[in-house]
Amino acid sequence: MKKYILLIVIVCSSAISFAHSPDASTIVLAEQKNSTWVLQINASLTAFQQEVRTHFADTPYKTPEEFQEMVLAHIKNNLLISFNNGEQITLGKGIVKLGHETKVIFEIKDIPASIESAVISNKVFTDISRNQSVLMVFKEGFVKDHFNLNQANDHTIALLVKDNKFVETAQQNANISPSLIIIFLLAFMGLGYLIKKMLELKTKSTFQDD
Repeated sequence: MKKYILLIVIVCSSAISFAHSPDASTIVLAEQKNSTWVLQINASLTAFQQEVRTHFADTPYKTPEEFQEMVLAHIKNNLLISFNNGEQITLGKGIVKLGHETKVIFEIKDIPASIESAVISNKVFTDISRNQSVLMVFKEGFVKDHFNLNQANDHTIALLVKDNKFVETAQQNANISPSLIIIFLLAFMGLGYLIKKMLELKTKSTFQDD
């Protein structure tokens, strides 16, 4: 029993540490049963505040709603996704769930059904020193895996599909830090919750076409 209690304490402490760490984030790109996809970015509120202050210095926000709109605009301008050597995927309307760990969720409708390759570039937090993120791509029938985006690979990764698995086109020499591995595990455990919430949002027609 003591071992289980200790494990819970360690996991909770790691989650709290991540929520206050501006240099760590996660990106989850997940396919749903109806072949649509959801994108979720998890990062500390401090990280988003720093980026908004940097990029919207001339028009500072006055309300939480204005801050959320700036967060969405910043992500759309700095998170690039493309598949099968095609055009960049356009992010539609999104929602921001503010908190010490802030979540930003988009629904994506134009991802091809048959994927051969993908390129993901995350420059959302490049103004934060030593920032790095864990990318997780979950596709139906594919092996679940994760990838590290950091300064060593310019926060950009190119993936190929091989035997129902995403693999890097070139192996990077950067190692994933233990804290990011913990973040990956926490995000993986919360994937079911993400899908459930996105289905609820779809039912309520939260997302609409631009």
